Amino acid sequence: MSPAKGRTRLELPIDHFRLLGVGPTTDAQSVLRTLQQRLDRAPDQGFTEETLQSREELLRASADLLSDANRRLAYETDLTAISSGSGATIAALDVPSSNEVGGLLLLLEAGQPLECFELASRALQPPQAPALGSSREADLTLLAGLSCLAAAADQHQRRRYESSAQTLRQGLQLLQRMGQLPALRHQINQELEGLTPFRVLDLLSRNLTAVSERAEGLALLEQLVQRRGGLEGNNDPSLSGEEFQAFFKQIRAFLTVQEQVDLFSRWADDSRDAGAPRAGSKAADFLATTALTASGFGQRKPERIAAAKARLQASGTEGTQPLLACLHLLLGEVDQAHQAFAEGASGELKQWAAKQSADPLAQLCAYCSDWLSRDVLPGYRDLEAYFADLEAYFADRDVQAYVEGQEPPSGPASASPQPSVFGAASDFLSGFTNPFASDPAQGPSGSPSADLPASAQKAPDPGEQLDEGDLDDPQEPWLDAWLPQWHWPENLRWQTEWQLRWPTLPAIQLPSKRQLGFGGAGVVVVALVATALVRSRSHGPKPQPPQPPVALQPVPATKPVPKTAPAAPLSAPEPSDAQIQALLEAWLNAKAALLAGKTSTIPLAAMARPSQIERLEATVAADQNRGETEAITTKIQSFAVDERSPARIAATVDLDYSETRLDRSGSAIGPATTLQLRNRYVFARDNGNWRLVSFRRAAG
Repeated sequence: MSPAKGRTRLELPIDHFRLLGVGPTTDAQSVLRTLQQRLDRAPDQGFTEETLQSREELLRASADLLSDANRRLAYETDLTAISSGSGATIAALDVPSSNEVGGLLLLLEAGQPLECFELASRALQPPQAPALGSSREADLTLLAGLSCLAAAADQHQRRRYESSAQTLRQGLQLLQRMGQLPALRHQINQELEGLTPFRVLDLLSRNLTAVSERAEGLALLEQLVQRRGGLEGNNDPSLSGEEFQAFFKQIRAFLTVQEQVDLFSRWADDSRDAGAPRAGSKAADFLATTALTASGFGQRKPERIAAAKARLQASGTEGTQPLLACLHLLLGEVDQAHQAFAEGASGELKQWAAKQSADPLAQLCAYCSDWLSRDVLPGYRDLEAYFADLEAYFADRDVQAYVEGQEPPSGPASASPQPSVFGAASDFLSGFTNPFASDPAQGPSGSPSADLPASAQKAPDPGEQLDEGDLDDPQEPWLDAWLPQWHWPENLRWQTEWQLRWPTLPAIQLPSKRQLGFGGAGVVVVALVATALVRSRSHGPKPQPPQPPVALQPVPATKPVPKTAPAAPLSAPEPSDAQIQALLEAWLNAKAALLAGKTSTIPLAAMARPSQIERLEATVAADQNRGETEAITTKIQSFAVDERSPARIAATVDLDYSETRLDRSGSAIGPATTLQLRNRYVFARDNGNWRLVSFRRAAG
């Protein structure tokens, strides 16, 4: 042992027990057996005989001390004094310069690769640098390369992706300077390239105020796509097509709508300018169109919707006429919207639309709302739109000014009917009891919509976002978010199927009544606004004044939950806040049990939807493959329901979270993670029972 400062010789930050690989309670005979095993299993990576002999001398010295009762007792006394001290001294071993390389090799074997890499790198720098071409130089260089890889792998396992990349870059630069070990340099470079997706996710998951980190993440993302040869390329051996598609689905959740507009537009235009296959530009075109539409609708910028329409028309892709009809409608071009829908909608879609209303304009509003809510608005970091409020959109001054400022369309007037919209939409309104009561996969009553064909009955769950366990540290959250499923026209799907439940729905996903989140009254108002715009531009008669919107149903008083009531299944039509909290606690306890290698006392299907269960099971399987478990504890500090309807309940929850990863022997892997989280949980009523749908990080 020696002081932490003022060192004059090489000091290895390790004690005799760890250097030899035995525990404090190991007896003398076991110490000698361990020594023989270590000597029999010398490293075979190509170290010189001189280094291996030095390693053997140090191992024998440690074994001699630990097998001598008196010397061992004195040593353990010194270790105890150091561990109970103020931290001014550390346990270390003085190593003579003749045994320096052997000591560093033992440090690497003891599982301290980062310390080994730092010391080896320092030993290769002047004035300590060994003679060129000497065996010491060769062994130190080899040690630096091996410890660099091991340290980076350890940091990767701990989700310190930027630190891992920095270590790899330092090791690569050192080996390039030494001009040795080309095979090891190639391996380090491959590891660095394979780390790129993780670095992108790490950097882009930072707060929006971390401008430089996010800019670096965007640059890495572009490099990754270019290296692949575009979105549909497969030129990157470090990332398969399936892995890239899964990664790409995740990455959108971290990008703002403007970042997506810029990226996808540039990729599409660069691909076209470079003469790349049109398949690649079609994918980027469609992504850019979606992002432009989301930006235009969410930020009330109709000029962006016009740009989206122009891009979609220029793509020449078949099967997009219904989507083009939606864009025409959002720009107040009702005649063109009717024509595009009539020409491009499938018979199945037209049959569905006819059931919603007898008025063609109300049908267009229904389909447009569905498309926006399901496929356009989700998946952006800075847009929090749970439904498409067409009424608010058309009531915006900027939207009205843009629509009124456009030239009337040329050509004959549309033959679409223009009767009273109130009468035309009366059938459409009849199914709604509460405009905000619809659940993302259910009709107003909580049962699947009977209006949809069987292939479209199962709608995707809302975006499943932050998991309580998917955090690196409070400053750098690791968001393992699943994006909402997209419903592209069949000919816009990528050549290889998306993994992670990529949808297998019809080419055009049919909307359900639940998608009209603003309620039936909103359709009437929007239809009147759109009709008024068209009529004012053609100098026709003024429309009828709008009727008052349908009043919202009051939230009924909840009943207290009995103390003996089970947490799940929860079938109460109007559960109390305490019942919903008990359901959440049961789910959190079940997750903790499964991640700890145990079983849940309550069936998972009684507490959460399949998407949540599948994700949990995937995490458990990944832990099992690594031979690890997770000891997790959660404690709810506050629970506040902030949204309630007959089919949907949302609550903001503050909770204390603690996680410790354990190896096969039950020993902790690294320090415990302790966080205070604020999440928003969404519950839905499925077939009479309430279940968890999704959760995400809540604001504040």
